[in-house]
Amino acid sequence: MRPLDTARVPDGMRVYAIGDVHGCNHLLHDLLMKIEADDLARGPAETLIIFLGDLMDRGPDSAGVIETAMALRKAGRNVRFLMGNHEEVFVRACRKNDPKVTRFFIRIGGEATVLSYPITRSEYIALDMHQLSERLGSLVPESHLDFIDSFEDQIVIGDYVFVHAGIRPGVPLAEQKPSDLRWIREDFVEQRGDLEKVVVYGHTIYDSVEERGSRIGIDTGAYASAELTAIGLEGGERWYLQT
Repeated sequence: MRPLDTARVPDGMRVYAIGDVHGCNHLLHDLLMKIEADDLARGPAETLIIFLGDLMDRGPDSAGVIETAMALRKAGRNVRFLMGNHEEVFVRACRKNDPKVTRFFIRIGGEATVLSYPITRSEYIALDMHQLSERLGSLVPESHLDFIDSFEDQIVIGDYVFVHAGIRPGVPLAEQKPSDLRWIREDFVEQRGDLEKVVVYGHTIYDSVEERGSRIGIDTGAYASAELTAIGLEGGERWYLQT
């Protein structure tokens, strides 16, 4: 067990984890600039940036967020991405051509994502779910879907584990189900006591960073609050950056 006050990342490493972006590309650019300046000010280290998932939906520029994320990887930055529930549904909607999946995608904020691609609102409104399901396959570049398919379900670094939604309490990290890592909420956030690692997660929105027991929640509802949050970790130190 590693309680929050004693958790560490390996010596020589500096980790920044970014909460749910949800289509807010302008906030992401602002936060990346703050991370860049903070990283430079702290001196040399092996720096890693982790995205906790939910790059798309709800905010105005999901396609732009995906392009920004792809550009970081193409530029050779040390960056890793976690699969969120919104990524899962987005890829299924684009590849399954299933109106039921498309309807669920739209219901959880997918309309904003669709409109961030080359389609006008009038064109979008004119489509029924069957037509929209067919259109998605050609509207979203395959490169975006392939990129998202490469996302991970959990990342363990030192005494921390990074996931999108949380973990199933009582289940070893190696045995966690992807569905829980991407979707769990109440059973995780209502858990009390120490966990196998300190869990850094998004998915559940808080007014400010939530530090409790072995949990650190950093989804501050960027699409509604304009506050996109990152946690910084080095040795036994942690700090936060926000837009």
